[in-house]
Amino acid sequence: MKRISMLGMLIISFLIINQQVSTACTNFLITKGASIDGSTMITYAADSHTLYGELYYQPAADYPEGAMRKIYEWDTGTYLGEIPQPAHTYSVIGNMNEFQVAIGETTYGGRSELASQSGAIMDYGSLIYVTLQRAKTAREAIQVMTDLVAEFGYYSSGESFSISDPEEVWILEMIGKGEGEKGAVWVAQRIPDGFISGHANQARITTFPLSDSKNCLYAKDVISFAREKGWYKGTNKDFSFSDVYAPVDFGGARFCDARVWAGFNKVASGMQSYTEYAKGTVEHGGENNFPTNRMPLWVKPNKQLSVQDVMGMMRDHFEGTDLDMTQDIGAGPYQLPYRWRGLTWKVDSVEYCNERAISTQQTGFSFVAQSRNWLPDPIGGILWFGVDDAYSTCYVPMYCGITEIPECFKVGNGDMLTFSETSAFWTFSTVANYAYLRYSDMIQDIQLVQKELEDKFVAYIPVIDKAAEDLYTNKGKKQARKFITQYSVNEANNATKHWKKLGQYLMVKYTDGNIKREKDGKFERTETGMPASPIFAGYPDWWYKAIVNATGDHFKVTGSSH
Repeated sequence: MKRISMLGMLIISFLIINQQVSTACTNFLITKGASIDGSTMITYAADSHTLYGELYYQPAADYPEGAMRKIYEWDTGTYLGEIPQPAHTYSVIGNMNEFQVAIGETTYGGRSELASQSGAIMDYGSLIYVTLQRAKTAREAIQVMTDLVAEFGYYSSGESFSISDPEEVWILEMIGKGEGEKGAVWVAQRIPDGFISGHANQARITTFPLSDSKNCLYAKDVISFAREKGWYKGTNKDFSFSDVYAPVDFGGARFCDARVWAGFNKVASGMQSYTEYAKGTVEHGGENNFPTNRMPLWVKPNKQLSVQDVMGMMRDHFEGTDLDMTQDIGAGPYQLPYRWRGLTWKVDSVEYCNERAISTQQTGFSFVAQSRNWLPDPIGGILWFGVDDAYSTCYVPMYCGITEIPECFKVGNGDMLTFSETSAFWTFSTVANYAYLRYSDMIQDIQLVQKELEDKFVAYIPVIDKAAEDLYTNKGKKQARKFITQYSVNEANNATKHWKKLGQYLMVKYTDGNIKREKDGKFERTETGMPASPIFAGYPDWWYKAIVNATGDHFKVTGSSH
């Protein structure tokens, strides 16, 4: 009689499939005073099982009076309607425009009663890309976004936006008014200089100052609308946007805010006190029975952050914390920090969950948008852009003033159902998916190349900046933009070619479950030119013990094994 315990079933499930439902997207926001060079930064991971990694480009354009722009929902491509075009629109590279304004987002959903609005045109994705064509500052972007939803209706559910320019960083949280009333209610707060913030699919703004327009903007009816619906009866000063319009629950804490906690934990002290909250324990109290143990909207990092520190915040599987995805049985023998769908699962009618980390396999693209006020706008803005999983991607500098997209990032160069040999997304995805087979070993090889390329980019940027600024001053904006375009295009295409070689190297080194021996940077051969005998690495001892504990004597050798 074979004895297969629950642990044995978990081991078997590691070898089969257990796909994960996506709770999408993570953003961090870095103010000037919190960065090592005085730049502002926001990050964005666009996580979706159907989103393809490519770099969008909208050139600047002039329009005649009466021109209209068609609006299509970003997530589905559904046609929603038309809005008037302004006389002039600005150029946009990905999620950053030529004036160094950048916008990211995460969807939090919020109250289901507010999730639909008949006749609405502006979905969250269209809000981002239309606004980037029209706004020169973060504050102006907030005005454009809120004006658009007021006039044309808000098509999406609750949304958090990160908005930055070279001087300020803002978080804007918005939710529609539901059926029967056009528009949205919203609050925007400026992150204090020297601090960082973050959001990850859970509304984060709670109480906010009512008389500080320099640092806080809000819809005039954001509180009265909630009162009319019967959702809030307390004083205005105690009104909490998140706790009224998107109350946090176990999932909001464990699957969403836990990612903010993990990113903060990498760069700031004191996050241990929020561990239980990150694990899903939400305590309530006070006059309005709001949560009492939530994390602050912003924290002060232990030191000023470099762009690579911020990239590091986007690379996390809860390593070193109670939620470390590399340490439980689900990681398998090679510490794979990914769990396939679903996010929750049941055993004997009891519900359990997988973790939802910042870094996840279903990322289409991610970026660190860096705005620098000491340089002309087309040169000052850099969109550090990467495709596929943020943990194993390589962030390549795309200057915001470029006028051409690299072939490897071009829209139409492959899609989620069409493989392309020249596509960065498919090149990086191929490497990542192969690494899942023996993750703890292969990820180290990947990180060596990742660091080599990103270190080179960071080291060269001051030189490129100086040359571009000289061209801008002496030869004009057009020549400067041509130069930074050539640089960005070449580096992106070259990085993709480098990654393709990395994939070939990994295939040779790890094929058939063995590890090829290396010496002085080359694979070893015998004196006769044959491959040296490979390393038969096998499995770690703890994994063998887990198998024996799960299966008893099923695999026991009872006679000679030779």
